Amino acid sequence: MRRLSALCALLAAPLLAWGQGGWFDGARPAPLAHQAVALLADAASHGLAPADYGVEALQAALATATQGPPPSAAQSARLAVALDAALQRYLQHLNAGRVDPHQVHHRFPMPEPSRFDAAGALSDALASGRLDGAVAAAVPRLPVYEGLRRVLVRYRGLAGDTAWEQALPPLPPAVKRGAPMALEPGQTWRGLDALARRLRLLGDLPPMAADAALPLPSAASSPPGASPVYEGALVDAVKTFQRRHGLVDDGVVGRATWQALQVSPAQRVRQIELTLERLRWTPLLQGPRMIVINVPEFVLRAYEVQDGQVRVQQAMKVIVGRAHASRTPLFSEPMRRIEFSPYWNVPPSIARKELVPQLRRSPAVFASLGYEFVTAGGQVVTSLRPELLDAVLAGNARIRQRPGPKNALGDIKFVFPNNDAIYLHHTPSVSLFERDRRDFSHGCIRVEDPVALARFVLARQSNWPEARIRAAMAAGSLSTLALDEPLPVLIAYGTAIVVQGQVRFFDDVYGYDAVLDRALRQRRLPPLPSPTLP
Repeated sequence: MRRLSALCALLAAPLLAWGQGGWFDGARPAPLAHQAVALLADAASHGLAPADYGVEALQAALATATQGPPPSAAQSARLAVALDAALQRYLQHLNAGRVDPHQVHHRFPMPEPSRFDAAGALSDALASGRLDGAVAAAVPRLPVYEGLRRVLVRYRGLAGDTAWEQALPPLPPAVKRGAPMALEPGQTWRGLDALARRLRLLGDLPPMAADAALPLPSAASSPPGASPVYEGALVDAVKTFQRRHGLVDDGVVGRATWQALQVSPAQRVRQIELTLERLRWTPLLQGPRMIVINVPEFVLRAYEVQDGQVRVQQAMKVIVGRAHASRTPLFSEPMRRIEFSPYWNVPPSIARKELVPQLRRSPAVFASLGYEFVTAGGQVVTSLRPELLDAVLAGNARIRQRPGPKNALGDIKFVFPNNDAIYLHHTPSVSLFERDRRDFSHGCIRVEDPVALARFVLARQSNWPEARIRAAMAAGSLSTLALDEPLPVLIAYGTAIVVQGQVRFFDDVYGYDAVLDRALRQRRLPPLPSPTLP
């Protein structure tokens, strides 16, 4: 009776019309069933977990149905239902990820349910006799996605290598007295052999240069029996490694480079997997033109899609919100206007915590930096008055900074209205762009080359050549330009990317990789249908 009930339930399930959904050819599993299980077993190549799709149970049931006695109609139906459910979950995960972005500090809109129909994609694939079409329809259509998948394979191959079993030895004393410990070209260090081996495996030390760069004493620079010297191809390899890890590429192995060299391939594998997960729900390619800021990289890219290819038109350094106090939020909004020679309206929180106390300590700052009060009634007061400082603290007045060379926003502001009052702007503090880690702002994003960015933004706006842009920036009086076409701006977070075929890794500056990793490990999936009868 129990077996009959199970059979009735299975027959009532929504299967595709022919051959148990196309999974069976007569009494035996069809090639598509084997292809499906192989796809699920390979889920790790997308950074997914095969166990989420019941791969082991499906493999065992498929082997029994293929090699054992021909399965009954009930057994075939049960296996077909299980394959349908597992494939649909897999396709849905490929397309939209496994966690809600809002759960892990990403304020991106969730994909519309109608954007991708996993059941429909699977049905079409079965009808065509090929499952790769459904996978192609599900995965993010981004060059960086496939690039990271290739890198994932390579780093998995390195995960068990003995080169990372032992930590690198301490760095030697710096050349300059009193400076932090560091390895500089021309010095000796007992970790050179391990350094060369890791760089060779990571691809930073080219194969042809590897033997020559191994830390053996140089006849030209060292007498017989002398210690090996850090020089030549090995220094060049360190510079390549530094560029790939968001570090200053000076060839000096300081603390940051030393720490990055000790990150194991297994840790990099997880970093890539987390980035692949993000790419499934990060709203890239929203239009033919777009601006993307990658927070951990401290880089802005402006790109266009031409003939189906993503082409970067501008790339520049940025400064983002401080990790421990004022993190830049992650979201996407369209840019709608540019302000030339802008005012800086000091946010109330900054006025209360920083500016008002500073002005009480050093009143001369008010005039020297061009501040002024704006009362609740709209009156502008250009002299420092204690009662207006009290009004600012009470929320009855505000402080703004007039346009000019000392304005905190520089001479241009790119506005994409949002609830956090975040925008892009220039800055008079240009020296900070030379740092490798650039989280110094109160949340807004400072751009290194505002003229280049303005050229990109206004490329399709009539009569805005560079000379006019520069003139408006230098005018010293506010002017606002509405964009003819809103331009998507995305503030994203990726600690592993591929640029021109080269993988680059960055520190998890806001700790969001750790948050996503925890969310993925703690989630609970509903059980899938069993591929075998009870």
